[in-house]
Amino acid sequence: MKFNFTIIVCFLLLFSCSDDFLDKEPLSDVTENNFFLKASDLQLYTNGFYRMFPSTSIYNGDAMADNIISTTLSDEMRGARTIPTTGGGWDWGYLRDINYFLENYERCEDEAAKRHFSGVAYFFRAYFYFQKLKRFGEVPFYETTLSADDMESLQAPRETRQFITDRILEDLDRAITNLNEEVQAYRITKYSALALKSRVGLYEGTFEKYRDISGYETYLNSSVDASLELMQNSPYSVYSTGNIEMDYMELFNSHDAQTSEMILSRQFTQTVAVDHNVNYYTTTSSYGRPGMPKDLVNSYLMVDGSRFTDILNYNQVLFAGEVANRDPRLSQTIRTPGYMRKGEAMTLAPNLGATMTGYQLTKYVTEPVYDTNDESITDLPILRFGEVLLNFAEAKAELGTLTQADLDASIQLLRNRVGMPPMDLTESNNSPDSFIEAQYPTVAGANKGIVLELRRERRIELYMEDHRWDDIVRWKSGQTLTQPLRGLYFPGAGEYDMDQDGTIDVVLYDGTEPAGQTQGVQYIKINSDIFFDENNLIDPQPDFNNRTFNEERDYLYPLPRVELQLNPNLEQNPGWE
Repeated sequence: MKFNFTIIVCFLLLFSCSDDFLDKEPLSDVTENNFFLKASDLQLYTNGFYRMFPSTSIYNGDAMADNIISTTLSDEMRGARTIPTTGGGWDWGYLRDINYFLENYERCEDEAAKRHFSGVAYFFRAYFYFQKLKRFGEVPFYETTLSADDMESLQAPRETRQFITDRILEDLDRAITNLNEEVQAYRITKYSALALKSRVGLYEGTFEKYRDISGYETYLNSSVDASLELMQNSPYSVYSTGNIEMDYMELFNSHDAQTSEMILSRQFTQTVAVDHNVNYYTTTSSYGRPGMPKDLVNSYLMVDGSRFTDILNYNQVLFAGEVANRDPRLSQTIRTPGYMRKGEAMTLAPNLGATMTGYQLTKYVTEPVYDTNDESITDLPILRFGEVLLNFAEAKAELGTLTQADLDASIQLLRNRVGMPPMDLTESNNSPDSFIEAQYPTVAGANKGIVLELRRERRIELYMEDHRWDDIVRWKSGQTLTQPLRGLYFPGAGEYDMDQDGTIDVVLYDGTEPAGQTQGVQYIKINSDIFFDENNLIDPQPDFNNRTFNEERDYLYPLPRVELQLNPNLEQNPGWE
């Protein structure tokens, strides 16, 4: 396969995502023969791989599933996916670039550069195949570049999940061995590779366990091992200043990544006009109106560790009452009484016009100056130490080897940040939470209670970090997505002081719009601007209350029709024929 190196290098520079990625050396007269000769060549080429990471869609996995409810439900939630003619995620361009690099990087005479940047390439090949594995399951595996006339390779069949996963882990082990051991928030390091290995092992181990595939323990153990290495032999920790009412929020609304916990982040900066839209997304009434669903709000424990859902008539508690004395992560993720924007001194009630459920999101939200579309500059997490702690505990729980000491060394670090009491292994297993159990009815066995508690913890801690869809898939919990979507409770038409500051924030009315309206008050018409179910809970999607999930089909995506025609050795995923 031949490449025009002048075009490639210019292309990589054009799409570099910050000043940190720009090579300042002259790039005239770049040819195929004089590239890959020095460290800056290797860095410049591998810079292009970073474009594989999500940018403004960092929370896409939450919006695809049941964590973020917007004006439009995803095709995945509605069961409305179709077989594409082309595209659909079946794109192999990055893999060609990675394999080409691995075939040529050894021309460089700088041994340290060769070692490190080969590790970067192995990391990204593992990342590439992990994305394909999650989306399509079995896929062809290529570790060399292909020529247009190599029909045997171009028409390769799909390899098994285990084969692909083993190759991913092999590449990650190579990356771990070769990569520099340093703290770099925006570049791949040894720690990035360990964190990805922790994620891959947990994903595949649980995917196979919940489908009764033998050998899943190997992958769960690989997750445990990688997690332990980071927990015991890395500079990372849970970000905390001791302020339990602010630290979780500040981890995500800081302009720059908090490098004590963020192992790898996507950098955003106005310096080179690389921005995203989270402020606009969460504060405007004209763009999606995202909201947290009530079942997740109900999942947050009380601040003393007791269950909110054990309270009598918990679904008929007015907003200020239901969010009081809860796990502090709730008030640091949605607007609750006393909420103030970063850099502001004025408290704000939830804006029901900006959220479909009434629970308005605040994670990643910064100062109002960034509220214009595509003006936000908070760095977004790709891999963080907090996830590693969750991976470790869940993998051990699924293996049946979890101890209280393991929980204290992992989950308790996350709970300490917000002042929550310990997760108790014995108590959790002796008294599984029926509310969480209803969300995940396939969980069984002696560790049922603790597995459910870890799923609660994971959904809360990793909210809006692009994990929810993947978690639903690996747990084989698609029916969770068909459960009712609900929002705030209101007893009916009337005036409501949402933040308990003594002034009316919301007026719900039937029929004619009230005269003499007060500035700053939200006037919302029932059965027009807002809809309720029979229990007076907001129904954010009344047209989609009969959603289905096809257990034989919907965990994987379909292969495009054209690809099946071009390669007769490919087979369509089950249920998509």
